[in-house]
Amino acid sequence: MILSAAGRQLRIIDLPGRLGARLATMPVIHRLVAENLLRAGGDDGTAAFAAWIEEGRSDVELPFRPGRIMMHDTTCVPALVDLAAARDVLAAKGGDPARIDPVVPVDVSTDHSLAVDHFADPDAARLNMARERERNAERLRLMKWASGAFEKLTVHPPGTGIMHTLNLERLASVVRVEERDGEAWAAPDTLIGTDSHTPMVNGIGVLGWGVGGLEAEAAMLGLPVILRVPEVVGVRLAGELPADVFGTDLALLVTQRLRAHGVAGRFVEFFGPGVARLSADTRAAVANMAPEYGATTGFFPVDARTIAYLGETGRPAGMLALVESYCRRQGLWFDPAAAPEYAEVVTIDLGDVVRGVAGPARPQDLRDAGKAVDFITAGVAAGGVPAGAVAIAAITSCTNTSDPRMLVAAGLLARNAVAARLTIPDWVKTSLAPGSPAAEALLRRAGLMEPLEELGFGIVGVGCTTCIGNSGPLVPRMYDAIAAGVVPVAVLSGNRNFPGRVHPEVRESFLLSPPMVVAFALAGDAARDILRDPLGRGGDGRPVTLDDIWPDPDEIDRVLADARAPDDVQRRYDAAEANPAWAALGAPDSALFPWDAGSTYLRPPPFVRADARPALDGAVARPLLVLGDDITTDHISPAGAIPAGTPAARYLIERGETPGDLNVFAARRGNWEAMVRGLFANPSIENLLRAEIAPGKTVHAPGGEEMTLWDAAERYAAERMPLVIVAGDRYGTGSSRDWAAKGPQLLGVRAVIASSFERIHRSNLINMAVLPLTVDRDDALALRSLSPDALIHFPATVPLEPGTVIRMRIEDRGGAHEYAARLAADTRAECDILTRGGMLPALLQNLLGQVVEKVA
Repeated sequence: MILSAAGRQLRIIDLPGRLGARLATMPVIHRLVAENLLRAGGDDGTAAFAAWIEEGRSDVELPFRPGRIMMHDTTCVPALVDLAAARDVLAAKGGDPARIDPVVPVDVSTDHSLAVDHFADPDAARLNMARERERNAERLRLMKWASGAFEKLTVHPPGTGIMHTLNLERLASVVRVEERDGEAWAAPDTLIGTDSHTPMVNGIGVLGWGVGGLEAEAAMLGLPVILRVPEVVGVRLAGELPADVFGTDLALLVTQRLRAHGVAGRFVEFFGPGVARLSADTRAAVANMAPEYGATTGFFPVDARTIAYLGETGRPAGMLALVESYCRRQGLWFDPAAAPEYAEVVTIDLGDVVRGVAGPARPQDLRDAGKAVDFITAGVAAGGVPAGAVAIAAITSCTNTSDPRMLVAAGLLARNAVAARLTIPDWVKTSLAPGSPAAEALLRRAGLMEPLEELGFGIVGVGCTTCIGNSGPLVPRMYDAIAAGVVPVAVLSGNRNFPGRVHPEVRESFLLSPPMVVAFALAGDAARDILRDPLGRGGDGRPVTLDDIWPDPDEIDRVLADARAPDDVQRRYDAAEANPAWAALGAPDSALFPWDAGSTYLRPPPFVRADARPALDGAVARPLLVLGDDITTDHISPAGAIPAGTPAARYLIERGETPGDLNVFAARRGNWEAMVRGLFANPSIENLLRAEIAPGKTVHAPGGEEMTLWDAAERYAAERMPLVIVAGDRYGTGSSRDWAAKGPQLLGVRAVIASSFERIHRSNLINMAVLPLTVDRDDALALRSLSPDALIHFPATVPLEPGTVIRMRIEDRGGAHEYAARLAADTRAECDILTRGGMLPALLQNLLGQVVEKVA
């Protein structure tokens, strides 16, 4: 089939012809998956299409092949370390290391390591970027080596934008053109990304979702992403948004409603007349928070709003014409009156959206903005710092700074506050870290950068910063107040607020829109009704409320329209890509990476090997940790600054690092020895094996001695004792941190027994050959009473088949109980990975042409 578009003749899959009358009733997500199977799936894809579409089977394994992959600097470094180590293994066994090379395009952003060391300073962005280069020189060198060693890998240097904003504004094409066998094909733009917020690009009709780093490594090297037929939940949007709310407010309401409904592991697609009334920027904010509402995607099909967005961000006219022609021809163009057949339908009235805040500990806990005071810990006032003091006020994250309308609204509120002569108290740390290198120019054209800077919201850099915990130190006065009993609060326009995520000293955080961040910063505390109580006193001594300075919606739209300069967006990206510091950075040009034996940043990990792990058949294991519900990857994988006195700090100091400047754990993800010493050390962790075990510690059995997890793991390894982790509901929720699976594997954990798993973490466990086992809720609660002396007996043969039941006998406190656990592996491909010792061993076995026998 030939499509004539934008002056070109392009081959396409005849999707309407292959799907027939069924196309109109299918979710658009299903249409895109079907196209992928027919065009890119080869014989396996054709067979899967026939079984699914023609035979009507829902148990089919679908070999989905994404068109590209995205990573960021903290997920790419461990992946690149893995691939570099795999090249070493292959070369040592006589293979060609160059065979380990991505076969699909990989884009790497450099956004996750930037910290807010400097703020409220005209030079803050330059100083923070320079500090990032100092801290992360080794990692940046590895990334630059990879950009030369791997043909299809592109590294976007520091300052080129947050991963998902970069994707939206520059990389995503919606429809791409690819060369196959000498012919040009048009195809939907699809991707996977090693960040859970990858679905943000769903807002402009690009199908993509977050995966673990290991799954991305496999896709890089040519393996398909194996899916079951996606179960798609339709979210029907009706009505219209009130004029005084923003995309943030809608995203938080969707998160609350869908998390309550239950969409974990399912695909979400938005439809209905309300969709047509939302800008692409607003859609992207909602799609971004798919992991917060538990879904794999938050998909919005392509329509005129999508085309307008592509134009507003400076895409060429030919791209816009191709996208519209292709989507209309293929039955992918959005119809607000259509009602496809979804597994379930949830209806949300846009008129229900109010100015909200979510927190103080979970993104789904939405409150009326004026009621935040009812949910904070009151604490005390001390040293002139009030109870409930705002310690951090950050306009941050791709979720909301990618929407220029929200940035303009924050700037107008700042302008009005400055006009009223309001100021921000000196205990509040303020920052603005946009996702786009084009954001500052837009705000300056609007005349709004100056009032933001006057209040302290100057740009501190282009990167994730506070949203991922790189908030830097608090102001000294706040540390003194905390020591005296003040319980601090953070307000941020981010997407997650788990306790301690934003800053280790800040346990309570609220998610809200950029203008509301400025409002709370002006108030200086969260111990008030922000919508009604005065924010402060103006220059005339009169109280000023939020209504007095809230920007008029029509003015927001008018100022934004005047400030837009579509051609400038791509120019700003071009300038950022030409980063002179990156160009000057030296890097090796060899096929094998030259490891530095003295490095504390980059170490080849021991799990990169070509042999399988010993089977669990007939094994007897002990519990390393017994945990409760909602254990996030933030709880498991270390993040934030490396605290003094911890095992990781001692390890680094023993190797010559400066005690006062150990960097953040994110910077050490390429060093397995540092990472394993920080596992499960989050202050919120409670190991139920014994009362009052400190985070990061466990009890070694049978002696009963309390020690660090790493010390216990070394002892158990010497005793050849396999280990398990016991947990409750939603184990592994949160970011797609592969160290949350790699770390436990290196501790000797062979299985995690929980009542439910979050999707990405479950995949990561499988790729590390750690069995994800689910038990009934009642059984999970009963297992919380296990003692350190418990013995977990696996059956003589542990069957590794999709969904198989594994019966375990657990001896503890003189008794024994039988438990039935289900293997949470959905496909035969996943079970094959478990059998062969993990994704990397399986890959190396394939490349070496080996058949590795299971170790007895």
